[in-house]
Amino acid sequence: MNLSAFYGAFSPACFALLGLWLVAVQVRLREWEGDKERRRRSYGVALHFALPGLMSMLALIDLQTSLFWRISFVAVALSGAVVMASVRGYPVAPGRDHAGMRGLPAVDRLGLAAYAAAIVLYVLIGVLAVVGGLTALRTEAVLQTLLVFLGFNVAWLLLLDDRKPVQHARPSARAE
Repeated sequence: MNLSAFYGAFSPACFALLGLWLVAVQVRLREWEGDKERRRRSYGVALHFALPGLMSMLALIDLQTSLFWRISFVAVALSGAVVMASVRGYPVAPGRDHAGMRGLPAVDRLGLAAYAAAIVLYVLIGVLAVVGGLTALRTEAVLQTLLVFLGFNVAWLLLLDDRKPVQHARPSARAE
């Protein structure tokens, strides 16, 4: 038994979510285009949908050869972990909350946790692909589903974030 029915449904679902995310980004584009932090976050959300969709599509290419999906899962999963780490989806600076306490706001803590979890999930998918076997493939399907779930939550947090973009101070250009 293989998981072709799961991947046959999961891949289009991931790409549909990616398409919806791109529409959401277009709606907020004016607001986000000048904010480097939000651009990185929105790209990170896109990866939550695109990479599991890509892995699922690659799993369907050659159902008879497990080596193909194993190699493709390792490549996509490890590159996903590296890209997610380099995107640094939540590099926010600690601020003061309404009680005057310093630290990350709850929304940023949740977002940061989701990005860290995504990196761990990508590494686990890569390791399971090396191990191989039907149990590993089933577990990878569950982990990919968790990645998409995390992506949805990060997208939700980002869409509802109504804080003004951080204005980075520029050095004054004085003629001396």
